[in-house]
Amino acid sequence: MKNTYYKLGAIFTVGMLSSEEAFAGNTFSTIAKNINTSIQDLPGLLTGLSYMFGILLGVLGIMKIKDHVENPTQTPLKDGAIRLAAGGGLFALPILFEAMFETVGSQGAGVDAALLNKVNFNVN
Repeated sequence: MKNTYYKLGAIFTVGMLSSEEAFAGNTFSTIAKNINTSIQDLPGLLTGLSYMFGILLGVLGIMKIKDHVENPTQTPLKDGAIRLAAGGGLFALPILFEAMFETVGSQGAGVDAALLNKVNFNVN
């Protein structure tokens, strides 16, 4: 039975490799273009995940602080504080990315320093 599956798989593979449509137009530029179009929605996904996990860690941090208030010997305060800080960082991450993108720009040219052309001192 195994030999039949192996033969069938080999025939299928050779058939796919021998067809012209299997490799038509697969150059490096088309593969790079496909990768580029595939990852266009990735920032939106990362933003949603960042907000979701930030809120989740914030809620878990509040619950750990509540556990600390109810029983300080069992639950240290640092556990809740760490979760709150991590949740706040994740929640602020998309805003920081947007600020960095607006600063650098979509062309990657960067921001030029301000130039001082003229100074006037008005003395009365």
